[in-house]
Amino acid sequence: MSIPCMKVSDFCFELPDALIARHPAEVRTGSRLLDLTGADKEPVHKLFASIRSSLRPGDLLVLNDTKVLPARMFACKAGTGGGVEVLVERVLDGATVLAQLRSSKPAREGSELSLLDGDGREFVRVRVKGRRHGFFELEFPSGQTPINVMDRIGHMPLPPYVDRPDDVADRDRYQTVYAARVGAVAAPTAGLHFDLALLDELRAGGVQTAHVTLHVGAGTFQPLRCEDVESHRMHSEYAEVDVETSERVMCAHREGRRVVAVGTTTLRALESASTSSEVRPFSGETDIFIYPGYTFRCVDALITNFHLPESTLLMLVCAFAGTDYMLEAYRLAVREGYRFFSYGDAMLIAADAVPLIKRNCAGGI
Repeated sequence: MSIPCMKVSDFCFELPDALIARHPAEVRTGSRLLDLTGADKEPVHKLFASIRSSLRPGDLLVLNDTKVLPARMFACKAGTGGGVEVLVERVLDGATVLAQLRSSKPAREGSELSLLDGDGREFVRVRVKGRRHGFFELEFPSGQTPINVMDRIGHMPLPPYVDRPDDVADRDRYQTVYAARVGAVAAPTAGLHFDLALLDELRAGGVQTAHVTLHVGAGTFQPLRCEDVESHRMHSEYAEVDVETSERVMCAHREGRRVVAVGTTTLRALESASTSSEVRPFSGETDIFIYPGYTFRCVDALITNFHLPESTLLMLVCAFAGTDYMLEAYRLAVREGYRFFSYGDAMLIAADAVPLIKRNCAGGI
C-alpha cells in the first residue's frame, strides 16, 4: 500500500491580515505566550514575562547568538542611474558579499553599483564580480569593508510581510539582547521576547543557558516552489555549536533535565550537531530540512513565534509536536487574536516524543 505524498497545502491555515504584527510589542516581554507544555497539553494563555512559571530549575535554555546585519541598501547602476535594491545574504570575506539585487534589468558582470547614503548620494562604489548560487557577488573597494558600509548606510532587513520601511527603533528591536556574532540577515525571532532582566531572573531561578550560532539567511522567507514537501531543498546557512554547549546539552540529557531551544534556528543548529547518541561540536553549513516524520534527537521543548502558512518553519513545529495538534493550536491562536510572525507573539511547545539522545542516556528518563 503506497503512502500518500505529503503536500505543502497540508500546512495551510486562514490568517487575517490584521493579525500580522508589523511593529513589536511596546516592551519585549509584553508579548503574549501560548503555553502548550502542560501535562494534558491544554493551552494556557499568558504574557511572555510569565514564562518563568513554565520553565523548571535545571532546564537548559539554548539561545542563538547571531547578530543581524543592516543588510538592505539602496543603489543605482553606475552610468545608467537605474535603481537597485541590495539585500546582502552573506559576507564572504573582508571585501566580498553575496547579495540579492532587485532592479528592472539584471546587473551585468563587471558593472558597478553606487551604494547610496540616506540623502541619495554615492557613499561607495562596488563591482559586480559575477553570480553564484542565484546570488550576485559584489566586491567592495579597498578600505571599505562590507560590515562597516552596512553599519553606515544599511537598513534593517525587515521581512517582506512587515510591509513598511524600517525605522530607527528597528535597529534595536529586530535584534536579540544577547546578539553577539554578526552574520544574519533575518532575526532569530523567538529570542526577541527576552530582555536582560528576564534572563537574569530565569538564571536566578535555576534555569541554565547556553548559546549556539546560526546565521539566518534571507532564504528563510522563500516560499516552497513545489507541492511535494519531500522534493524541497533548503537553503544553506552557517551554524556553530561549540564544545561547551555540546557538553552542557549532553549533561542535561544524562541528568534527565530538559533542553529548551529558543527558536527554530537554535533547534536546527542543535539537530545539525546531533547523532542518535550525542551532540558533538559542529561548525559549517547546514541545510537540514525538518518536516513531519523526522526523529528529533536532542530538544525537549521549543519557544517559537507563529509562522507563515505552508512554510518550512510551520512544517518544523508540526514535526516537533504533531501536525493535527499544531494546526489546531494555530487556529486557536487566530480565534484568540494572537499576533503572528517576526514581531508577533510566542508559543512554548513540547516534543511529541522523548528525544533520541535522552532515550539513549542511561537514567535519562
